[in-house]
Amino acid sequence: MKNSMLTIRHETSYVYAGPVGYTIQQLRLMPRTESHQRVVEWQIKAPGKRHAFEDAFGNSSEMLTITTLHHAVHIVAAGVIEIAPLDRGRIPEKTHLSPLTFTVPTSLTEPDEPIKAFAARYLKSGAKTNALLDLAAAIRDTVVYQSGATTVKTTAQDALTLGAGVCQDHAHLFLACCHTVGLPARYVSGYFDSGDIVHGASHAWVDVWVDEVDYSGWVSIDATHACLQDAGYCRLAVGRDYESAAPVRGVRRGGGDESLTVEVALSRT
Repeated sequence: MKNSMLTIRHETSYVYAGPVGYTIQQLRLMPRTESHQRVVEWQIKAPGKRHAFEDAFGNSSEMLTITTLHHAVHIVAAGVIEIAPLDRGRIPEKTHLSPLTFTVPTSLTEPDEPIKAFAARYLKSGAKTNALLDLAAAIRDTVVYQSGATTVKTTAQDALTLGAGVCQDHAHLFLACCHTVGLPARYVSGYFDSGDIVHGASHAWVDVWVDEVDYSGWVSIDATHACLQDAGYCRLAVGRDYESAAPVRGVRRGGGDESLTVEVALSRT
């Protein structure tokens, strides 16, 4: 298979009812440099001052601060990324972080008894790729994709109880299931070429650590579509959950009510 070229434009706009005196946001909008993923060109445009750094999980990040009075914040990230085909979803990676870093549950991925019972049908310690794909299919079928059914604060427990959610809920539930057996797993934020599929563009999925006869390392699985990552995915950031891998996240002082608009356009050649 040949490499894919993904042309991406991601716009995030905040409009406030009143004046804002101070905004600080962490941007994870620079695609990761990985063995299968190369940044051909990429540009981020935003107001205020930006300080570039690498976060605790190895993501290229920027801290955006706006200290002058403002009524809106408009951020645009755009460019071209070259993606090579993956071998069975495998993500070879050299990092200083132990996979055990990603065995720690968060408030969004803490398993309860129903999650433990759900996971026990599919997982055992050291689960193999086929079992993980079966788990992904079960999550997709149990938590029906429904835009607007949940928020960024919805936990894995809540999503399973509700039986509806979006990609980040599928990812959080998958992570919670992995936590029940101590299996390293991490949240991935990025973009997905949806083609004719409804659930695409800005997306979330998971990496799981597997130990198999011919491979020990990360395998990337999309629980929303119950499939392995392929050349149609662009990876922005990894973390323990949405909060540690979100493309844009921050706080402000003032402004009153907020209107948020996110638009992502993606084409693949």
